[in-house]
Amino acid sequence: MSASPLEECAGCGDLRDEIELMRIVNNKGDIKVDPGQDVPGRGVHLCPQVECLELACDNGGLKQGLKTEITDEIFDSLVEEIKHGGY
Repeated sequence: MSASPLEECAGCGDLRDEIELMRIVNNKGDIKVDPGQDVPGRGVHLCPQVECLELACDNGGLKQGLKTEITDEIFDSLVEEIKHGGY
């Protein structure tokens, strides 16, 4: 059995096992958490912490990775998913 690939958190920059991170995907303009990491579209990996989401918004990593503006509505939706373990 092979180990999961390492991915970089778009917020804090830590390299972590892919299964430890949550993936946020832009699937034709629909921005959402991809718990199975199998939804097609541009994806960004983040540590499942609000702090990393905030860092990714501040440093432009989320916007650049998803190729879209991160509105307050999208941000709030992602915060709720992190807080409630919806990833």
